[in-house]
Amino acid sequence: MHGSFAVRTNGPGLTEFTDEVAAWLPDASGLLTLFVRHTSASLLIQENADPEVQTDLVAWLSRTVPPTTDPTMAYLTHTYEGPDDMPGHIKAMLLPVSLQIPVIDGRMALGRWQGIYLVEHRDRAHTRTVAAHFMADS
Repeated sequence: MHGSFAVRTNGPGLTEFTDEVAAWLPDASGLLTLFVRHTSASLLIQENADPEVQTDLVAWLSRTVPPTTDPTMAYLTHTYEGPDDMPGHIKAMLLPVSLQIPVIDGRMALGRWQGIYLVEHRDRAHTRTVAAHFMADS
């Protein structure tokens, strides 16, 4: 079984879409694979109980990979798509772009406080596409 999710972002940050994925799954056991189809966004499984976790993760990413207007990034040459573009590619290189999640009897085997997030690395809002593939146990 395969499909996709359109995840609307509001600029840099984590957007949870766990519930949409859960509703899509069949009542079966197997393996779910998710893959973001963009070069400046990532996927994460992360805590969904305290929103400060997401705030701190985005702050760390921004501090680790600042925009090309920051003097420490003067060595970058791919700058014509804006000061957030090449840093977005670097962040996507550092974080996963695909996830595999075991599914047992139609439910993802996530931990109690885990959620599935799309991480937007660009400064403006986007609609990102996440491809999904579910392989049922035989």
